Amino acid sequence: MVIKIYCMNYEFFALLQQELSIVLIIVLLLFIKLGPERTSERILGTVNLLLLVNCIAGFFMQAEGSLFGQMFYTDRLVIFEKNILNVATLIVSLQAYNWLKGHAHALEFYMLLLSTLLGMFFMISANNLLIFYLGLELSTIPLAAIANFDLGKRQSSEAAFKFIISAAFSSGLLLMGISLLYGTTGSLDFEGIRLGLDRSTLQLFAFILILSGFFFKISTVPFHLWTADVYEGSPVPVTSYLSVVSKGAIYFVFLYVLYKVFGRLEYIFHPILELLAILSMVVGNLFALRQQNLKRFLAFSSIAQGGFILVGLTGSYDVFSTSVIYFILVYVFSNLGAFGVVALISAQTGKETIDDYKGLYSTNPMLAWILAISLFSLAGIPPTAGFFGKFFLLMAGAKAGMYALVIIAALNMVIALYYYLRVVKAIFMDANAQAIEKLPVPMQPRLALLLCGAGIIVTGFVGWIYDYIYLLSIDL
Repeated sequence: MVIKIYCMNYEFFALLQQELSIVLIIVLLLFIKLGPERTSERILGTVNLLLLVNCIAGFFMQAEGSLFGQMFYTDRLVIFEKNILNVATLIVSLQAYNWLKGHAHALEFYMLLLSTLLGMFFMISANNLLIFYLGLELSTIPLAAIANFDLGKRQSSEAAFKFIISAAFSSGLLLMGISLLYGTTGSLDFEGIRLGLDRSTLQLFAFILILSGFFFKISTVPFHLWTADVYEGSPVPVTSYLSVVSKGAIYFVFLYVLYKVFGRLEYIFHPILELLAILSMVVGNLFALRQQNLKRFLAFSSIAQGGFILVGLTGSYDVFSTSVIYFILVYVFSNLGAFGVVALISAQTGKETIDDYKGLYSTNPMLAWILAISLFSLAGIPPTAGFFGKFFLLMAGAKAGMYALVIIAALNMVIALYYYLRVVKAIFMDANAQAIEKLPVPMQPRLALLLCGAGIIVTGFVGWIYDYIYLLSIDL
């Protein structure tokens, strides 16, 4: 009996290792908050050290299995996805150094941030719609709070308000769809839902509601209207977290649920994916052309990037799951590289427009090169990793015979190339009598930028990364 209990406890802690690690960090931060007062620099150094240990620990003692009556599961692919989010969160934290070192509520920020990450972990490991929804809400509500963390700025409050309203609406759609689905299948488990699908009208309506909820979360056109305003009003580190970590988690869940649970409804969602992929690429690119504020610019860029992901989702599961996860890994380094430069400059100068960045190379060459490499990767210019990421997405669509969709995506890459290079031109070629002065780059933001730059290069040239993800995908 003692041995059996010991084994059960070991399995519990092994399968929940990453979630318990996040909970432990939150508890430690709470004790630090209740303890003697510390300087901001010391607090930020401690938190980043804890996040680094958490990232490293995520690659060890990996266990596969399920808990809570198979409502929670984990496998090697799920662990890899969580590790991607861990690395992205660490980079965001390092980039937030300049902004948080003068903030009176840095510890509260991290408690909220890690609460959202904990919710995303439960969401990714969910094998039941109830666990998925609870994880979704845990990841969403604290995000609205940290979107309002520029406490003295009205624009930040507006961003938080718009985010919570849109999040509540999308969650309402999801919850309504889940309720109808439970009523028609009698189950909340993914496997029970899959077996209970009979393609009735009510089930199709429930599925459309759930699909709409997902599209709101990933800012797919026409469910994207909240994105630019929230990105612009939120603090830059929060914007980068929203664009990479939050969206990445939703995509990880979406690609699994779409084909593993609702695979029988492919004849319904396949044309929807094709249409929304085209709309997202076209609308995102056309609106990005008109933007001057870099946060709005990157917001519409992320909408367009989401359209490319939807192109990949039209392929077979093993191919598109590999290409989507690989693209998100590349997107982490590319987008966070761009946002890292914007965060550093915004925190020290308050400048966020493209015109402000004219002549940046003459005064801040390192920042200029990191931003340029990141934009090259987002544009899909070889030999950066972004080229390979988009190439694999388009090949996934082509393999499924979606040649017209792939051609439209390729044309949109040309449009995207123009507006990304517009920023690069401003940085390197345009003269500016009032160029941004030489800025000090503290060690932690510098480390984050170097990680992003290295990640963009390494993930593009190290071929075994894609092969490793493919092996994890076909093991499902």
